[in-house]
Amino acid sequence: MFDHKTYLSPLSWRYGSDEMRHIWSEEHRRRTWRRIWVALAEAEAEAGLVTPEQAADLRAHAGDVDVERAHQIEAEIKHDLMSEVKAFAEQCPAGGGIIHLGATSMDVKDNADVLLARDSLDLVLARLHALLATVADRIQAGAHQACMGYTHLQPAEPTTTGYRLAQYGLDLLIDLEELERVRDRLKGKGIKGATGTSASFAQLLTSTGISPRDLEARVMAELGLTAFAVATQTYPRKQDWLVLNALVGLCGSLYKFAFDLRILQAQPYGEWSEPFGRRQVGSSAMPFKRNPENAENMDSLARLAATLPRVAWDNAAHSLLERTLDDSGNRRLILPQAFLLADELLRRAQRVLDGLVIHDQEVARKLATYGTFAATERLLMELVKAGADRQEMHELIRRHSLAAWTAIEQGEANPLGDKLESDPEVLAYLSAGQVRALLDAGEYVGDAPQRALKLAVEIRERLAGSAA
Repeated sequence: MFDHKTYLSPLSWRYGSDEMRHIWSEEHRRRTWRRIWVALAEAEAEAGLVTPEQAADLRAHAGDVDVERAHQIEAEIKHDLMSEVKAFAEQCPAGGGIIHLGATSMDVKDNADVLLARDSLDLVLARLHALLATVADRIQAGAHQACMGYTHLQPAEPTTTGYRLAQYGLDLLIDLEELERVRDRLKGKGIKGATGTSASFAQLLTSTGISPRDLEARVMAELGLTAFAVATQTYPRKQDWLVLNALVGLCGSLYKFAFDLRILQAQPYGEWSEPFGRRQVGSSAMPFKRNPENAENMDSLARLAATLPRVAWDNAAHSLLERTLDDSGNRRLILPQAFLLADELLRRAQRVLDGLVIHDQEVARKLATYGTFAATERLLMELVKAGADRQEMHELIRRHSLAAWTAIEQGEANPLGDKLESDPEVLAYLSAGQVRALLDAGEYVGDAPQRALKLAVEIRERLAGSAA
C-alpha cells in the first residue's frame, strides 16, 4: 500500500473527492477491463466460438481483482494489460484460456476509458446541477440589492448583487449544456482489433453467420456504449480533447467567479467574502488575516487544468497512421487529473457559495460614495429634457464631479449631491427634490433585477428538464 512515506499526488488525497478517485482507481479500472472481457466472451459464446461455461466462469470472477498479483506479473512481462489477463486467467479454471480472444489491448483499454469518462462526467454534472441551484437562489436573493458596478476595476454604474451573480450563472449554464453535449456523444472504440479492420474477428467468425460488426454491436450494447463507425487501433483522440475542453471551460467559469470574489473581498472593496470558520487560521504570521483561501486555491488549480487540453490536442494531432504509443503515458495523467481538478473546483465553489457573505453596509457605503457619479448621467438627461443646454450642463457636472472626487481622495464624504442640489444653474430647471431623487444611485440599475430573476427561473427550468 502507498502511504505518506512516498510521493503521492495531492489529487490522491488532498484535492478531489473519494467518489472521483474511486472511478479512476487502478482497481476500478481493472474491474472495468474485466467487464469488457466478459461482454466479449459472452458475445463469442453466442457465436459458438467459446462455451457458455467458459463465459460464465469469467463473469463469476470478474470482481476478484488482485492488483498486487497483476503487478507481480507485470514486473516480469512488462505489459500492464496482459498482466491483468494472466491474473484473471489464474482465477478462471474453465474460462481463463479464452480471455481476450481476438482482441487487441485498445479494444479493452479505450472502451474502458470511455466508461470511466462517462461516469466521471455524470459526477461532474451532478455537482454542477447542485451548484447552479445554489446560484439561482443567490441570484433571486440579491436581484434587487443595488451595488456599485466596476469596469476596469474602477467605479462605473450601479448594478445589483443578483445581476452580478447572474453573470456567473450564465457561464455555468453554458458549461452545463456543453458538458451534457459531450457526455451524450461519447463513443467507444468498439471491437475492431489491432488496426481497426476487425481482421482477427473476421477470421474467428468465418462460417458462424455472424459478422465482426454484429459481434461488436453485441459487446457494445452490453457496455451501454455506441462505437465509432471507424477507428484505428484507438478511438479518435480528438474525443479526449473535446472532453477536456468542456471540463476546462467549466474550470474557467469557476476561475472567474473566484477571482472576482478575491477582488471583492480585498480592501478597499470589502463587499463580499468567502466563509471563514471559527477556528480557521488565515496566516501563520498574522493572526488577524482572513484570506480568501478557497478562492485562491480554485484559481491555482484552474490554472493547472487550463494546460491539459494542449496535451490532448497533441495526442490527437500526433496520432500517426494507425497508432503510436506516445499518448499512453500522458493519458494516464491528464484524464484523471482533469476530472479531479474540475471535481475539486466544484466542491469548493459550492462551499463558498453556500456560505458567501455579502457585507450589506459596505455595499451601501460604496454605492453612496461612488454611485452619485454614475447617477449624474440621468440627471443630465432630465436637465436636457427640461430645456437645458446639454453641453453646458455636461461641463457643469464635470466640474462638480472632479471637485467631489478630490474630496473623496482626501478622505471626505462625497459632496457631489449637495453641490448639484444647490447649484442655481441646475435649480433653474429642476427642484432640489428632483435632483436628489435623480442622484439616488440605488434606483439607477435599469432592468437588472428583472433580467437576474428571469435567469434564475431559466436555470431552475433547465435543471428540472435535465432531471426529467
